[in-house]
Amino acid sequence: MSIFPKISLRLEVEKYLKEGFMNKEVVSAFGKQEAERKFETLLNHLSHPPSFTTVRVNTHLASVQHVKDLLFDELQKQFNGLSVPILQHPDLQDVLLIPVIGPRKNIKKQHCEAIVGAQCGNAVLRGAHVYVPGIVSASKFMKAGDVISVYSDIKGKCKKGAKEFDGTKVFLGNGISELSRKEIFSGLPELKGIGIRMTEPIYLSPSFDNVLPSYLFLQNLPSAVVTHVLDPQPGEKILDLCAAPGGKTTHIAALMHDQGEVIALDKISNKVEKIKQNALLLGLNSIKAFCFDGTKALKLNTVKDAEGKPPFLPESFDRILLDAPCSGMGQRPNMACSWSLKEVTSYQPLQRKLFTVAVELLKPGGVLVYSTCTITLAENEEQVAWALRTFPYLQLQPQEPHLGGEGMVGAGLSLEQLKQLQRFDPSAVPLRDTDIDSLRDARTEDMIWLANKDCIGFFIAKFIKCKST
Repeated sequence: MSIFPKISLRLEVEKYLKEGFMNKEVVSAFGKQEAERKFETLLNHLSHPPSFTTVRVNTHLASVQHVKDLLFDELQKQFNGLSVPILQHPDLQDVLLIPVIGPRKNIKKQHCEAIVGAQCGNAVLRGAHVYVPGIVSASKFMKAGDVISVYSDIKGKCKKGAKEFDGTKVFLGNGISELSRKEIFSGLPELKGIGIRMTEPIYLSPSFDNVLPSYLFLQNLPSAVVTHVLDPQPGEKILDLCAAPGGKTTHIAALMHDQGEVIALDKISNKVEKIKQNALLLGLNSIKAFCFDGTKALKLNTVKDAEGKPPFLPESFDRILLDAPCSGMGQRPNMACSWSLKEVTSYQPLQRKLFTVAVELLKPGGVLVYSTCTITLAENEEQVAWALRTFPYLQLQPQEPHLGGEGMVGAGLSLEQLKQLQRFDPSAVPLRDTDIDSLRDARTEDMIWLANKDCIGFFIAKFIKCKST
């Protein structure tokens, strides 16, 4: 059931998205009314969290069962003895699923309030506590130890340090303040820790702040699917072209049993440091991370570089993952996106540049997986149609596992081609209310089915390069 307003978008952006989701092919396949209903459902679901928290086990250091047992004990502590099931995904053996309890309707709103920014609010809905930098305003009498009602400022209108706020705000639950209002807004830059510890969130999800850090990686379900679709093999040389924060990079290395070479590129240096830290934490030695612009990763002269640093010679890699920079319109929960149409539509040219480099760097017979965490036709199916026209030696491949729906019509791809794509569509199933009683009665296969459907918006395409370029 929907308890939040639909995602708040600029009018021009909503209109643009609607045109894509109500294109001629969609309307002729489903009818105008059904296409419109699906689009409105999508906007509604984007503002709500997925039904499950997904974590990937670092199988390089521990068995899934061992980590599952440790996690069960941790959740018992976090949820005060409440017994929430942990499911191992049957098609993604290294993935554990934890059902999200909510929305919980009987939480009493407090007189004392704190307003947090929309990004912070989104994190709270997925199990995070409130960190000091995310707090925008707090009641004037708030002291450490007070029970506080936390609200999200979804329109970004609240002034930093305000004592009250009457604008659009969405209730996220209650927590206990770790600091007084005075301390929070003292202007001390070193205040970065937890400001409010959430005790009664509307959606109850585990907090993974420093929980089993060497064994677990918090990851959305489709992001774990991508690496399995890439299917890296021990001894191969693999490129992750846009790798930060390293979830897929470390997954690639783990699936290869840390045998072979995984090159990770990202052009932002602190993100590259994060990849290196993650590799170290997870005990993976096959990863080499470089601060480098992926669009420049192809070496144009043929002088062999002995050091294995970017740029690289053509046809250097067995498999390439291009998890492309994108408009991110599939992320959940997302109650508000303030981007302009220009920003939302700016990614297609960059994705094509990166894709062209990836094709050149791939060996003949090699596999290229393209993915995004967005829902637009322009960044997904249209890019596949463009790639097949531009590089006739690329062939679409069936994907294993195939947990999402097929591709969306409207980009001129055949039905056969659409079946080879995976589009995770947040509007695919109605929003559910989940409580402990409904979990006790639920069948495991029904819960797995729901986890596969009720996740973030995501897209995956898999290609094979048939001959040398």
